[in-house]
Amino acid sequence: MTPEDHPPKVALITGAASGIGAEIATLLSKRGWKVAGLDLRGSSTDSSLIADVADPVGMRAAVDQATRELGPISLLVTVAGHYEMLPISEIGIERWHRMLAVHLGGTRNACAAVLPGMVERGKGHVITISSELALAGGDGDAHYVAAKGAIIGFTKSLAAEVAGRGVRVNSVAPGPTDTPLLAPDSPWRDPLFLETLPLRRLVRPEEVAEAVLFLAEEGDYFCGQIISPNAGAVI
Repeated sequence: MTPEDHPPKVALITGAASGIGAEIATLLSKRGWKVAGLDLRGSSTDSSLIADVADPVGMRAAVDQATRELGPISLLVTVAGHYEMLPISEIGIERWHRMLAVHLGGTRNACAAVLPGMVERGKGHVITISSELALAGGDGDAHYVAAKGAIIGFTKSLAAEVAGRGVRVNSVAPGPTDTPLLAPDSPWRDPLFLETLPLRRLVRPEEVAEAVLFLAEEGDYFCGQIISPNAGAVI
């Protein structure tokens, strides 16, 4: 039996330097995956890539680098993003465009760079990261919710397009998660808010990572679906 008979499983994770992305990278690595982590700063992964997901040229170059270093990418997880709360009257056009460029544009750019290889090989998984807010709406974060909601639509359409060519596309939509993305004074950390959740707590980043791992390793029968670990915020 040669190494070529069992090529390494290679995952590319955007937003891998911290939070949910770092947790996913750690869990996949423990499961034997080779992980390329793409972020604006370095990540603790097998291949640390520095790029802005909103830049399609930089994304393409990063994917080429990851493929040279680790091999063909069989799993793409699009985590990169940012969050802010603002009333609609304060969401200027630049903030609006940047939010869409990072979340929706970044997801598109990553898929455009990785999907051709998956389709050519006839296999692969793409897992986008949306948000529970895309399912239920939010108060004071319309640009974020719009971007995450668009990712769900993108996921469903892309799943229908490439399923027949061996590529599965699904999404994980976490509820408020205990990561640095939520500031210490975030209303999502308010005990009064947490009391409204059936589980009475924030989602743990490792729970989001486990949902991703399930789709990557066991969920071949999922296609265009949204899994939402959200502590019961949406039932």
